[in-house]
This record gives sequence, C-alpha cells and structure tokens, in this order.
Amino acid sequence: MRRHLLALSLLAALAGCSSHDNTPAAQTPTPTPATSAPAVAPPSTDAENAAQRMANYAPVKLTADLSTFDDKQKQMIALLVEAAGVTNDIYWQQSWGDKAALMARIPDDTTRRFAEINYGPWDRLDNDQPFVAGVGPRPVGAQFYPADMTKDEFDKADLKDKTGLYTLLRRDAQGKLVTVPYRDAYKADLERAADLLRKAAALSADKEFAGYLKQRADALLSDDYRPSDFAWMSMKNNPVDIVIGPIETYEDQLYGYKASYESYVLVKDQAWSAKLARFAKYLPELQRELPVDDKYKAEKPGSDADLNAYFAVYYAGDANVGAKTIAINLPNDEEVQLKKGTRRLQLENVMQAKFDKIMLPIAKELIASDQQSHLTFDAFFENTMFHEVAHGLGIKNTLTDKGMVRTALKDQASSFEEGKADILGLYMVTKLAEKGELDKAKLMDNYVTFLAGILRSVRFGASDAHAKANMVRFNFFQQQGAFTRDAASGRYRVDFDKMTAAMNALSAKLLTIQGDGDYDAAKKLTDTMGNVDATLAGDLKRLDQAKIPVDITFEQGLDVLGLQKP
Repeated sequence: MRRHLLALSLLAALAGCSSHDNTPAAQTPTPTPATSAPAVAPPSTDAENAAQRMANYAPVKLTADLSTFDDKQKQMIALLVEAAGVTNDIYWQQSWGDKAALMARIPDDTTRRFAEINYGPWDRLDNDQPFVAGVGPRPVGAQFYPADMTKDEFDKADLKDKTGLYTLLRRDAQGKLVTVPYRDAYKADLERAADLLRKAAALSADKEFAGYLKQRADALLSDDYRPSDFAWMSMKNNPVDIVIGPIETYEDQLYGYKASYESYVLVKDQAWSAKLARFAKYLPELQRELPVDDKYKAEKPGSDADLNAYFAVYYAGDANVGAKTIAINLPNDEEVQLKKGTRRLQLENVMQAKFDKIMLPIAKELIASDQQSHLTFDAFFENTMFHEVAHGLGIKNTLTDKGMVRTALKDQASSFEEGKADILGLYMVTKLAEKGELDKAKLMDNYVTFLAGILRSVRFGASDAHAKANMVRFNFFQQQGAFTRDAASGRYRVDFDKMTAAMNALSAKLLTIQGDGDYDAAKKLTDTMGNVDATLAGDLKRLDQAKIPVDITFEQGLDVLGLQKP
C-alpha cells in the first residue's frame, strides 16, 4: 500500500451525500455530486479564509537532476508526466464529479486553487470540512455508489462483482443496482492515458520497462492489472518509473472496496538504491521472528521484493490529495505479494522536504530538549523505509475462513494494514540493529523520530487513514508508558525499554485481529483508541500557533522539470 504506502494510515467514515444516478447500465455513467442533502454550515468561502487554509501546506518544488538523460529519454519522461496527468481527471470524477461545475461556482482564484489541492470542496487536512458555500458533508462512498444506496441494499444485491476494486455501483432505468466496470466508466480518459504510455514505451531503452508500459496500457483498458503488476515486479534496472492506475481504496470510506486512480513519475537514485538492496533478503527471517503465535506468521513473504530510492517528479490523482505519500509499497494484489513480494520505493526528495519543513519544527516544540538530538533524517528515512517493507510481513488471508484480510476487515482494513506496517517497521529496525545490519547505538534516534512522526501525522485530521492509525498507536503507547509528557513544558520523552515492550504488544494485537478477520475487534480498537484527547489537542494547537505546516503541496509539471510538451 501507498501510503501507500505511506507511512501510517486508518480509514474514517464520514457523513455523505451524492447525486442519485439513474443512468442505464448500457451507458457510461457520469458521477455528479449532490447538493440536495441538507447543507452544513460551511466556513467562509472568501479568499482570506482559503489563504488561511493554504497556510497548512508548505510549497515544495518537485524536480530532479535530469542532466544524465538524453533528449529521447527526456521526451519519454514528458510522456509519462502527461499520462499521469490523465489520472487527475479521473480522480476528480471519483472524488467529486464535474470539476468545471464546481470551479464555476467558486468566486475567487485562491479558493479555486485550494479546491484543486483537495480535488473537491472539502478540506482534507481539516476533517473534510466544506469550504465552498452550499456544499454538504463529503460522501462516505465518494462517487463509487448511488447516494441513496443503503448498506442493507448493497448486501442483498446479487451482483457478482459488487465488491470488486474496479467497478462502480449505479442504478439502471428501473432503479436497480448494477455494476459498471471502470474501463467503461472512464473509457475516453483511459484510452488517452494508454496511448501516452505506449508512446513512452517506444522511446524506452530498457526493454523490461517498455514491456511494463505496454502491459500497463493494456491493463488500463481491461481492468486486469495482475500481469502488469508481475511485469513491474520484474524490473530491476530502469532509471525511470511510473506507478499508474486504480490502486488505493482510501477514498471509499463506506466499504473500502473501490480503488482510486493515481500516478507517480519517478527518477531512480542509483547510489541510495544500491545501499538499500541488502535489506530485502531479511524478510523471510523477520517474518519467522514476529512477536505473535506461529499460525499468524505461517505465510511466507515473496523473496523477489526490493528496496529502491527515487526522486519523485510528479504526483497525480489520489496520490496528490491531502497529505502526500513519502514512500510506496506495491503492488497491493495479495497473490502478487505472496508469489513475488513487493517493491518498496522511498521518495527521497519528498521525505527530505517533510523532515526539514515539518518534522524538525515539531520536534523543537514538542520533544524533550535533551532528546531532540535524536531526531535525524537517517532515522526518518529508515522508519519510513521499513514501514513499507513491513507491508510484506504478517498475514494476507484470514485463518477463520473469512477470505482475505482486506475483505474481512472492510472499512477498517486499510487502517489496520497501515497501523501494522507502522509498528512492524519499528520492530524491523530494532531487529536489524540487533543483527548488526543497522547501528544499534543509534536506535534511540529511530524511537524518538518515530514519536515525532506520530505527532506529525495525527495533524492530518480524522478523515485521514494515516492519522487515525497513528492515534491508535499514540494512545496504546501512552497507556504502556512508552513515552511520558512533562506537564510543565508540554514536551514528550521516550522511554526506550517501555516503547520496545509496547511495540511488541501492539504488533501481536494487530496481527491477531488481522489473522482472525475480526471486524468487531478492529472497529472497537479504532473507536476506543483512535481519537485525540484534550491534552494532545492542546499540544497540536501549539503547532498551529507556531505556524508549522501540516503537510506540503507541489509545484510540479513539465515547466518545473524543464521539459517540453510531447
């Protein structure tokens, strides 16, 4: 997962409304947002309010050194950026509906820009608060389901592919629920993206990468992504990469079934990637050593996984909304993971930007003065990297005949997977330090940086999966004494030994709930421990008063990269 794989996540369900769709099944449906539901009292929609909200984002120029690429390769990169841009258009349809109609009702440029950042009229870093007059709450099912569909109606519908990642639920002319494949719903856009990928493939000097691009183009038009996922896993030497397609299910807060379109265009950091390669071999060993009963670690992770560092040069769609991903762990397909493992892509330049602009300022405000020296970029990089590696650990299929963990845990699945990766990432850092692969003397750096990372991510708001996952961990650690808070200074201090014990205890709890496919237990843990208490809320308010950004937004595109439009 991305955030994919980003480091840290949990799904929250929010109130919703969207338009009733009576499009016949034979036609391509066009989701449209509803405004008929009772409107909540929105914040002011003037430019000043939008500017205040924009201050939560630190601007970052998304670029990389392309001087080693020849003209043909640069043209290929430009084509990949153009293909990625198509997923912006599709994601707008999935998250809101008609972008042009929304922009037409917004009176000022600043608010329009803020709507573009959020792919709709809801502030993703402020619990999805609407910031456009007359807009109601963000729909829990986005535009994946009819607005008037009940869960009971969905459960009773005899539709084979209703829980599929790549289908929309719509109503036919008689009002019955039907499914519409993504390949039909977004056909024109997908054909455009596929054509651009094929043109890029023709310019690639790397045959494996060219083959992947052509298979991914086919996948966009067929909704069959597994062959291209396997092809993506086989690539080892390509200096440029693209992740594109319907991948994560964060946007579907009703069930967590439906995938959203997104893209990343990446340039490989060859030097860092070579340093990271040795860690992948430890995955089977670390799986065997997990702090949980044997039955919950009986699956064997794929051995073809790899670790690489990249400079991100373009984000689009779901990847570009709200809090930005700093690392990627894909594919999500459980069968591919079991057979081949996953690729873990560390987005080095984005990670560095967040560390400099957000993590360090937070630590200066909230971490005990004598522990601030333990906050390092190397520890942040390692924690994030091993979060992604940890997605390959644990269990993918339940032990209770409930199918895949993703299906059994429903709307809690993404949060538990991200929470598991968070905690097992720290576990892996600890174990590798014990094995001599990492510097044990610097392990405290990882623990203090880990706590600062929690304080960073809980600011993303209750609607963000990563924030809720972090709150579960924050509250669990607090109960276990893994850290203390000085009442006088309002600063946090890590207790190394107690954090190690809490790490193992929470690892076992999350892995057991996943293996049992215990939805009730998952929801109870989230409901009871996924919230911000008054003390933490006050501390987070201090970060706002210090004008520390919550996240970053990108200046990106062909002009920023110095590339010509293909």
